[in-house]
Amino acid sequence: MQTLLSIRNLTINFYTYEGVVKAIDGVNLDVYKGEALGLVGETGCGKSTLALSILKLLDPHAKIVEGEVLFNGENLLQKREEEMRRIRGKEIAVIFQDPMTYLNPVLTIGDQITEVIIEHEDQIDKKVAEKKAIEMLRMVNMPDPKKVLSQYPHELSGGMRQRIMIAMALCCRPKLLIADEATSFLDVTTQRQILELIDELRKKTDVSLILITHDLGVVAEFCDRVAVMYAGNIVEYCDKYALFDKPYHPYTRGLLKATPDPYRELGRLEAIPGSIPNLINPPLGCRFHPRCKFAMEICRKEKPSHVEIEPGHFVSCHLYT
Repeated sequence: MQTLLSIRNLTINFYTYEGVVKAIDGVNLDVYKGEALGLVGETGCGKSTLALSILKLLDPHAKIVEGEVLFNGENLLQKREEEMRRIRGKEIAVIFQDPMTYLNPVLTIGDQITEVIIEHEDQIDKKVAEKKAIEMLRMVNMPDPKKVLSQYPHELSGGMRQRIMIAMALCCRPKLLIADEATSFLDVTTQRQILELIDELRKKTDVSLILITHDLGVVAEFCDRVAVMYAGNIVEYCDKYALFDKPYHPYTRGLLKATPDPYRELGRLEAIPGSIPNLINPPLGCRFHPRCKFAMEICRKEKPSHVEIEPGHFVSCHLYT
């Protein structure tokens, strides 16, 4: 498969009053054209930070220490802000988890969608942009799109606002879509509708998708491959079927054992012992070793390298080196 996005040895620190937070620790990851990649892990493991680094939208206190983010072969980290403004929205788009945070409360929906279209389309006037906005609202199954254009965000439901965010993200036909916990604030029924809509539009437009979630059930249904993240590291990534059938990393196994399975008799779920480490002073070696029942002496001293155990199945664990 053709690689669209390639992240190489990405390391990000946050400089705070309490100390240096080592948020991303040498991450390597590929996203292929037309695929859906699930990025899963516990809260605080660095999923959103990784996504924001692709767009160069990190907090001012964050610093990319080293690494590359190659998009279509070009390193985004070397691009100026003016160049990134052209890429954001047009080439790479994002759907955030709380639309009310990112929709302007004093502008109509029509003004906000047409602003995105005019910003990225050459020589397009307001009327043509409005026509395209209506087409995009129809694409996301929005009822009465002409009326919605004149409405404000507070007049719409949570599900409708999220559909607006999807329409805005896809209106310039990006090559990569990042959905960062895009359904977290919605009820279960609306969550499924939004995920099915994203999946349908992804296949229709052939856009690549990074789906950030903590829900392995969502990954199983809507993704092609999955990357498991722990404390700023990608510990395992592979085809989703390989992950669920034969997980290798102890953390991945722990996640699966802690997840209810509707097809098996309900028993006691196994919790992963311990807690996520403080990334101001993370454990030496493998960051998971304080919680791992398979930890060896080398785990406490050396960070494991990325090993390809089977074709396309990568694991960072000393058990396999």
